Amino acid sequence: MWPPPMWLMRQAGRYLPEYRAIRAGVTDFIALCTTPEKAAEVTLQPIRRYGFDAAILFSDILVLPWALGHGLEFKEGEGPVLPKLRDAAGVDALNPAKVAAAVAPVMETVRRVAAGLTTEGFSQTALIGFAGAPFTVACYMVEGGGSRDFAATRAMAYADPALFGRLMDTLTEATIVYLSAQVDAGAEVLMLFDSWAGVLAPGLFRTHVIAPATRIINALRQRHPGIPIIGFPRLAGLMVGDYAATGVNAIGMDTSMDLTRASGAIPASVALQGNLDPMALVAGGVALANETDAILAAMRGRPFIFNLGHGIVPQTPPDHVAALVERVRGA
Repeated sequence: MWPPPMWLMRQAGRYLPEYRAIRAGVTDFIALCTTPEKAAEVTLQPIRRYGFDAAILFSDILVLPWALGHGLEFKEGEGPVLPKLRDAAGVDALNPAKVAAAVAPVMETVRRVAAGLTTEGFSQTALIGFAGAPFTVACYMVEGGGSRDFAATRAMAYADPALFGRLMDTLTEATIVYLSAQVDAGAEVLMLFDSWAGVLAPGLFRTHVIAPATRIINALRQRHPGIPIIGFPRLAGLMVGDYAATGVNAIGMDTSMDLTRASGAIPASVALQGNLDPMALVAGGVALANETDAILAAMRGRPFIFNLGHGIVPQTPPDHVAALVERVRGA
């Protein structure tokens, strides 16, 4: 299929003035994610503006620990803040029985977006549901928020593999429930974001990235045969070829990935997605055109989805996004 389909990670968000207008009226980010009317509106905004080939549910990868009963706040200038989960009591306190009721507003958002795409004339636009992968979610829970290297998480995985394994099992099962519910609500594609997969050594990568992803994908395929699934093992480097064995239909490439090498490491039956640098989108002009053309040239002839290598940043000019869409569509 050429020109390739395209959508952009974080396409519904802080770079759009219409999003900022809605966000200004909501004091709490979790409240925005769990208010279906507002979350659906935010999801649809970039589709109306740019006509992307897919809409992605407006939510956050940390909705899942919140749904499990773990604390979560988003602090201005600081990002997500969670209680540090460092012992068996913290793992025992997670309550999978809470998940379905807690995420019910998210499922209503999915239903509203699915209906809105049809009524607004975008019936050919795919609706992507998503979740954070277990390891990446565990990183935030163990560290209590973001981190430069997630050292405490890696240390726990080495020093207490039984405890860390219990946490990963709980998150894996909750992820299956959460993603399956999104399909039931109307999601047509799923994406698994493992944003911090690349901080792990190869052995731990296989144990805590590949194994849970395989388990999640197998379970989802049993419940929803044929559902397309995109995996994003960010910063995976040479391990990206191993990740293809999880059963994903497509693999998202981060900005650092050489697409020609990735194409050689991943079977042609698995689509690639990526991987424009978000800063090239901020720069615009010749830099954006050159980077876009290089990606398109490298990927012509194999299954490919045009996207960024990470999410859109707030300072992105909306006109640059429009120029990118025009260039990809004209390929």
